[in-house]
Amino acid sequence: MRELIEMIVKALVEAPDRVVVSQVDGERSVIFEVRVAGDDMGRVIGKGGRIANSLRTVVKAAGARQDKNIWVDINKHPEDAEPAA
Repeated sequence: MRELIEMIVKALVEAPDRVVVSQVDGERSVIFEVRVAGDDMGRVIGKGGRIANSLRTVVKAAGARQDKNIWVDINKHPEDAEPAA
């Protein structure tokens, strides 16, 4: 599952080397945290969140056999965050 998310996200962004996908397993759920470069956030989220929602739909469908809730969280790398004012 992690490899599927990584493959899809890397195909969307301009800096595929900065894509990091981590997995947190729970008892009844799995959370995939996707980190991308700040400039690529818009490409991964898409207009109105369409790409992010599509990614979540594909991952949930692929994870339905595992009988677990699948969550995908998309964030910027911490070093790309704007400094506090």
